[in-house]
Amino acid sequence: MRIAGIAISDAHPVHGGDICEAWSGQIEGRQVFAKALAGAAPGLFAADARGLELLRVEGGPSVPNVIAVSDDGLVLDWIDPASPTPATAREFGRRLAAMHTSRLPSFGASHDGFIGPLPLPNAPSPSWPQFYAERRVLPYVEALNPQQRKTIERLCEHIDEIAGPAEPPARIHGDLWSGNLLWADDGVWLVDAASAHGGHRETDLAMLALFGAPYFDRILSAYQDVSALAEGWQQRVSLHQLHALLVHATLFGGGYGERAAAAATAALSAR
Repeated sequence: MRIAGIAISDAHPVHGGDICEAWSGQIEGRQVFAKALAGAAPGLFAADARGLELLRVEGGPSVPNVIAVSDDGLVLDWIDPASPTPATAREFGRRLAAMHTSRLPSFGASHDGFIGPLPLPNAPSPSWPQFYAERRVLPYVEALNPQQRKTIERLCEHIDEIAGPAEPPARIHGDLWSGNLLWADDGVWLVDAASAHGGHRETDLAMLALFGAPYFDRILSAYQDVSALAEGWQQRVSLHQLHALLVHATLFGGGYGERAAAAATAALSAR
């Protein structure tokens, strides 16, 4: 088979997330991971490759090397998976804090990205509350009913009051649910990085909590040892989870619209 112009031998299917088909295979004796998606939007895999490079910083979590990328797929070095452990979780917390403290010049990114299969606007902004409301919240309200949308819009009107202390743009993954952590014997690797951008560090931590990352308490404790979160961060978790809930409402419907509205209500009540 060929992906991104590269011939891959001995390919066999592996789990590769909720969207793409994925394979393990060989390129001249080198084991690789490859993924593809029929009908993928142009630029989807290029955004993933750019995101991996954005997140590659000294002292931060490991990210796989990009071997080849094109509109039809992405080929990366293979990482042998392992079971999560408390020790690995603590080391990941420390490394995530180091990545977040490697600042970027503005909130956003030089190119738009993707969240799952959905476009993700990244036009830079000097203000995180403005960036979050205009680029991460309001573009994803179409699936909501009128009352839910009204609640979200009210949150955006008051977002300066609930955003907490100003922070510089952190280098964040942007879609850091547990499925985008690859646990290995040598640490936790970050994958599926098409949402990476300059953002608020609490967003990555809130996303890890939303869908139950293994040993999240150890990750958070080690993170705080390196870079303590600003006072009141617990009251802002619902705000930082809102984007992910809106994306899920857009993609899957169901109860996610109500969960998004509840998160917005919780954030408003914490003013």
